[in-house]
Amino acid sequence: MMNIPFLVGVGVLVVVIIYIISTYNTFIALRARIKEALSNIDIQLKRRADLIPNLVETVKGYAKHEKEVMNEVTKARSNLLKANSLEEKAKANNQLTEALKSLFAVAEAYPQLQASQNFLALQRQLEDTEDKIAYSRQFYNTNVLDYNTLIETFPSNIVAYVFKFKGLEFFEATEKERKEISIKF
Repeated sequence: MMNIPFLVGVGVLVVVIIYIISTYNTFIALRARIKEALSNIDIQLKRRADLIPNLVETVKGYAKHEKEVMNEVTKARSNLLKANSLEEKAKANNQLTEALKSLFAVAEAYPQLQASQNFLALQRQLEDTEDKIAYSRQFYNTNVLDYNTLIETFPSNIVAYVFKFKGLEFFEATEKERKEISIKF
């Protein structure tokens, strides 16, 4: 007859091993979802960057003397395409957002441009892309939250420490984006 304390010890060991394997696999799955989320952000940023030249050319046709704004948009787009790290992408994206605001401000001065079907279609596509970027950032941040929470909570933090899983950064709004927008009528 088997020794009961021995069987209990083996049972506890099996449960611990199953927990470690399960937790490790959870970390791997979350990390894969985070990579997917980053890829989705990249796809939408690239789509946005691809729309910019068409938008700039459309505006150029109407606003020939607004060269500085066009140059800023082009420069910001180029910086976005060159960005590699999450921080660089966020900074370049914010730069492009500011440049696009200037571009749309220029467009407001040209009523015939605002009535152009080509301009309106590009503007709608850009708005759609902006929505997708926002969703992709949220998806990324949700997965980073789950991942970081798992790293910091007991007993999964032990597994994270042993296998060297490190916390990740969130996509955050800049100080400029956090400021309250005042609308005057």
